[in-house]
Amino acid sequence: MSNYDVAIIGSGPGGYVAAIRCAQLGLKTAIIEKYDTLGGTCLNVGCIPSKALLDSSEHYHNAVHNFAEHGIIVNSPKADIKQMIDRKNGVVETTCSGIKFLMDKNKVDVYHGVGSFVNATTIKIVNSEGKETQIASKNTIIATGSKPNYFPGMEPDKKRIITSTEALSLKEVPKKMIVIGGGVIGLELGSVYNRLGTEVEVVEFAPNIIPTMDGTMSKELTRVLKKEGFKFYMEHKVQKVENKGKKVVLTALNKKGEEVKLEADYCLVAVGRKPYTTGLGLENAGLKTTDRGQIEVNNNLQTAVPNIYAIGDVVRGAMLAHKAEEEGVYVAELLAGQKPHINYALIPGVVYTWPEVAAVGKTEEQLKAEGVNFKVGSFPIKALGRARASMDIQGLVKIIANKDTDEILGVHMIAPRAADLIMEAVVAMEYRASAEDIARICHPHPTYAEAVKEAALDATDSRPLHV
Repeated sequence: MSNYDVAIIGSGPGGYVAAIRCAQLGLKTAIIEKYDTLGGTCLNVGCIPSKALLDSSEHYHNAVHNFAEHGIIVNSPKADIKQMIDRKNGVVETTCSGIKFLMDKNKVDVYHGVGSFVNATTIKIVNSEGKETQIASKNTIIATGSKPNYFPGMEPDKKRIITSTEALSLKEVPKKMIVIGGGVIGLELGSVYNRLGTEVEVVEFAPNIIPTMDGTMSKELTRVLKKEGFKFYMEHKVQKVENKGKKVVLTALNKKGEEVKLEADYCLVAVGRKPYTTGLGLENAGLKTTDRGQIEVNNNLQTAVPNIYAIGDVVRGAMLAHKAEEEGVYVAELLAGQKPHINYALIPGVVYTWPEVAAVGKTEEQLKAEGVNFKVGSFPIKALGRARASMDIQGLVKIIANKDTDEILGVHMIAPRAADLIMEAVVAMEYRASAEDIARICHPHPTYAEAVKEAALDATDSRPLHV
């Protein structure tokens, strides 16, 4: 039996990053992955493939709608969904191979198979051929991630009633698709197919899409997506979804209690994700999950069993790849005797529609509920010279600051490359900058980043320069 300082179950962003950091710190490390490829949901059927398809579909959309305005004449562009999927698969393969290279480079032992606890220090691994291996480890990090969630009546059959996994590999561009859920996953994948010509209808239980984000972002993104052809059914409770052979029929109740029926080629169930701990044998190690399926941890991500830690989607907090990565590094450094730190209040969130939506810190709604005295500055993207040059004129940047101290409390934006722009706000808030601090920093011209400066000027004393 091989002995390790650390064994990590799960090779997603949290798991593989934890393995790299453990190895860098001199800990003998093993990583266990049930599938043949490393990278977990994010690299195989999540973040990476969805962004590949989002980029492909955006290129097609621009060819159809925007190239002529730029003076580029393309006669009758056609979407080749097979080639898009093949390219996406190539991106995934290359990225996952890169993780294998990093494991080899850092001398991390990789075991493929289902890992489960025999006891708190022994892990059994059963591969796809049924062969069993056991390893011993002083410490274990559970990083098994999550899987698509669904509620009664909307159980996926993976044929016509699909999850995000199947939506990444469709063999046709549907004429019509129903998306259950107005959150990140539903809107991103809905955008992919909407750009390719699919009629997309979103059914959401809440009054707004992206309901956890700032209300201004929800309103602006709704406006943008409606302009692109999305149709929304807000405050509708899904009763059932039925596969009728070549179509699906969804039955829902609107806020008045009236029955609404929708038909489409496919129904994408995108109502979030749930922690995945199946087959771990937690009880053998003295652990159990909460009512929400999560593994309870303390502030050091330590479970009730002192030598077992858990990170990422299986514990409390946002289900974000970068949050899992930070937690993986945190546990690795803790095990090595260091004093790591994570600021959970400043983990940014992104929706990869176009324009993108990104946010960090408190929303206006949260601050009102907390009774905080705040002020708001905003700036429209269409007022930027860079935006007009690129024809990306939709969106805005919104900065919320403490009215008494001017400290930035939240930044919310819907803008081209918002996923990258948000990092200026994260850095500023990490150092507790004021709105005036950003307003006084020279930003290059012409850029989208100027909108951040202008919003800061507006928040400082209502003195934006270009609006």
